[in-house]
Amino acid sequence: MTSIKKLDIIANKPVRLIIGLMSGTSLDGLDIAFCRFKGKGPETEVEVLNFKTQSYSTEFQEAIRKVFAQRKIDLQELCLLNAFIARKHAAYINNALADWNVESNDVDLIASHGQTIYHAPARQHRIEGMPDATLQIGDGDHIARLTGIITVSDFRQKHVAAGGEGAPLAVYGDYLIFSSKEENRVMLNIGGIANFTYLPKSLNPVEVMCTDVGPGNTLSDAFVRANFPGKRYDEGGEIASKGKANNNLLEALLEDSFFNQTFPKTTGPEVFNLEFLKNALTKSGTGNLASGDILATLNSFTARAIALALKSLKVKDYVIYASGGGIHNKTLLSKLQDALQGITIKTTQSLGINPDAKEAVLFASLANECVSGVPLQIGGVPAVRLGKISLPD
Repeated sequence: MTSIKKLDIIANKPVRLIIGLMSGTSLDGLDIAFCRFKGKGPETEVEVLNFKTQSYSTEFQEAIRKVFAQRKIDLQELCLLNAFIARKHAAYINNALADWNVESNDVDLIASHGQTIYHAPARQHRIEGMPDATLQIGDGDHIARLTGIITVSDFRQKHVAAGGEGAPLAVYGDYLIFSSKEENRVMLNIGGIANFTYLPKSLNPVEVMCTDVGPGNTLSDAFVRANFPGKRYDEGGEIASKGKANNNLLEALLEDSFFNQTFPKTTGPEVFNLEFLKNALTKSGTGNLASGDILATLNSFTARAIALALKSLKVKDYVIYASGGGIHNKTLLSKLQDALQGITIKTTQSLGINPDAKEAVLFASLANECVSGVPLQIGGVPAVRLGKISLPD
């Protein structure tokens, strides 16, 4: 059977088995979620059958960082990584399927987010005449060929082509999977960058809103790697918990123009990086702060940015369902809860989705909609079918 014929059959199946892949700006590894989807659109039902995170080696992380969020790079390295990352991801998928005793022929689709290398919305680059743009590598054709599974990838390009900024894309899957007529919900993801989707209990897609709000883990992680030898990140927020946040530095960090932009908006490590921190330290006259106090301030910065964004919502009676690596930072969550007194914070585990798997599940839902759904107008996001389809043959 040709892949085109198989794709037609998959599109008309009542149930589809889809592997969702997510590798975020934290560069810590590849999330692999094996999901069963029943239906499409607002009738979508999803069950996570298996999940694992394949950690990246230090060498692999460093190879990506050479081109990640850098304005000047070696073009050959970028070209090689496009194929290299895809081949790595394909190997990780094949290994996961073997571990789960699942045959590749039983999997309908792979949904690959790819690895974001550079994100450049127009309001960020401010180059006259140039459009919004974003770039993810990890070619879908390589994945399809090496796994034998039809692969949907490069989801963000259509969003940009249709007038969006390419991020955040969580709004689509959040609306389809997590909307509830019982309560207003905020689906908060604290990854490298923090973002949230507001889901009204009215279920009115026009009222849905999704936006980035600022740094999640990316700035703290970069600072830890640069100042605490042998550590990749502040596990559990332990280091930050021992430091003292500095208010002058915190206010300087919050003065960035990004925080004055209207929703929805998007950002990335291209803005929130160690150079950004250096400028804030200079501006606030806090260059002599101890590393532990700087990290404590960065921890507070993430919590404050999220809280300020959520407080701007017109609706106040909502429940937060958090996901992403930031939920394991106890210090961060404690500060966030203090800043949002009266608001309940749960994780997506209470909705039946492992919070570490959530982003991979959301991209699997985009693949499900790509092959079977009808493009939906959700909030201000373009009504388009996201993803490029790569066939194994």
